[in-house]
Amino acid sequence: MQDPNQPRRPSDVSRAAIRAEAQRLRGIFEQAGAQVVETAILQPAATLLDLYGEDIRARAYVASDPMKGEQMLRPDFTVPVVQMHMADGAEPARYTYSGEVFRRQEAHPERASEYMQVGYEVFDRTAPADADAEVFARLHDILAPLNLRAATGDIGILMAAVDGLPTTPARKAALRRHVWRPRRFRALMDRFAGRSPVPASRAALLESTDPMADAGPIIGLRSEAEIAARIEALREDAAAPPVTGADVDLIDAILNVRETCPNALERLRDIAVDMPSINGAVAGFAARLDALAARGIAVDDLAFEASYGRSQMEYYDGFVFGFTCDAHPELPAVATGGRYDALTRQLGQGRAIPAVGGVIRPGLVAFLGGAR
Repeated sequence: MQDPNQPRRPSDVSRAAIRAEAQRLRGIFEQAGAQVVETAILQPAATLLDLYGEDIRARAYVASDPMKGEQMLRPDFTVPVVQMHMADGAEPARYTYSGEVFRRQEAHPERASEYMQVGYEVFDRTAPADADAEVFARLHDILAPLNLRAATGDIGILMAAVDGLPTTPARKAALRRHVWRPRRFRALMDRFAGRSPVPASRAALLESTDPMADAGPIIGLRSEAEIAARIEALREDAAAPPVTGADVDLIDAILNVRETCPNALERLRDIAVDMPSINGAVAGFAARLDALAARGIAVDDLAFEASYGRSQMEYYDGFVFGFTCDAHPELPAVATGGRYDALTRQLGQGRAIPAVGGVIRPGLVAFLGGAR
């Protein structure tokens, strides 16, 4: 029995209450026209490793199957739902699902490593801004009784800024790859701008006329040809002119935008005067605000952070959002979502479709709503 003198915790909510809440939420999405889909709890690790690299191992539970190879307990639903849609889904499509996901919580041991998610995904190539607004507004309206704080962002604006930098394609690719790792992204920007020194070991390697001369036997997974190609790529990077301080400052200006949406839009339009590569993404932001307002969202009070989602939303490449509870800052986000067009290209085997979705944690909804 719970001590009446102790505050309630999410773990005090019964599994029956959480499942009932999940069923209710999924029912709302079904009424909105979403098709119910199911995905396997065990997912092939190779797909997730190809998408996210070895970093995913720090957050997922990995098992080894003698016949199927490495498997992961489902860390989320989006990847298998995208795979399913790209294999044989009709267009446009709306899906909903509910079930457990599994995340290691080494940084936050107080948080659950197994919890329920309910999601809503939209695959529609006709009007991306309207689809963004549809998903956000549906979650916003469902969660309105909980008085949560909504935050939005747009990773696509930073991506467009990187694409517009007057530097080499290899440097742009490296920056894009690490958009979701802010510290690594900053380290790369400093290196490409000549603000940080080249490590002594790398400098010696690049200056050597025959770097493989004293290397000894090759015992790793890379061949000698692959090592040589990597050294040549490093030499080409070292010979490239530095990114200018003015361009670094413009990237920083974008990352520092943190305003209400209308003010953020004006600030980004000002930055676009000096960095025209972001004009298209900024226009998309403006169209999304119009679509949100048309659905009754008070955009004048809606928060926008250009850096929002960079450390935990790594398959999103455009609009991102989240709902958190100021009264319980120790809790993770009650709901998150965003646009993931690039993911459909990666999993679509040559095909792609604009897609956006969001997930709600019914356990947190039940907790904040007072269920037991």
